[in-house]
Amino acid sequence: MTAAFAIPVYRHGKPLASVVRSLIPYGLPIIVVDDGNEGEDRELVAAAGTLSELASVVRLEKNGGKGRAMNAAVRAALDRGIDHLFQLDADGQHDPAACGDFLAAAEENPDAIICGYPVYDETVPGYRKKGREFSNGWARIVTLDGRIQDVLCGFRIYPLLPHYAGLLDRHALLDARMGYDVDILVHLLWRGVPLVNKGVRVTYPADGVSNFRMFHDNVRISLTFTRLFVGMLLRLPLLLWRAWKRGRG
Repeated sequence: MTAAFAIPVYRHGKPLASVVRSLIPYGLPIIVVDDGNEGEDRELVAAAGTLSELASVVRLEKNGGKGRAMNAAVRAALDRGIDHLFQLDADGQHDPAACGDFLAAAEENPDAIICGYPVYDETVPGYRKKGREFSNGWARIVTLDGRIQDVLCGFRIYPLLPHYAGLLDRHALLDARMGYDVDILVHLLWRGVPLVNKGVRVTYPADGVSNFRMFHDNVRISLTFTRLFVGMLLRLPLLLWRAWKRGRG
């Protein structure tokens, strides 16, 4: 397995350096994607790319959203011969100490998505937990897969070949912004990629910057699930067969 970290960054320039430093001991390439930052954030992202020879920055001139940033990281990884990409957020909410366990799980399950689910402390806002319960329920419906523990956590390891790369090659309709984490996970599960769930501690800093827009992004995620529900109906015989096989297993 040849792995690298991928960190999409928008308006999180200040915590980025700490995130990058926490990853250096793992000895893996660190692909930072500057998703159209401006001003101080742009400068801080560029500076993070100089913290180690392992770190590099892919610059997108215009903010396109998390999905486009991650797809840029995937293309950069594939160009370097990397076959597994470890996605994590730039805001520092996820505990980097969990990276070792996730990488070990990917070594043991090289064909699987290693999908994080949040282990919250007392800092989590109540509305965040309730919103996740809604999204997780719909994700289980559109995949007919009750194994899903969290569909929104941005702490995951993706096997890039053949399925993720195949989705990019086919120009699959994937949400470019806040619906991305939902969309890519569902599409990969539809393709039969195995799923391994692992917990990661999550902390919400009091002074943290959130890119989540309550009304706009909730509407966008709801529309993503509407589209995915139609996709589920088109795949229903296959999904029912897989669900039956899992039940027998």
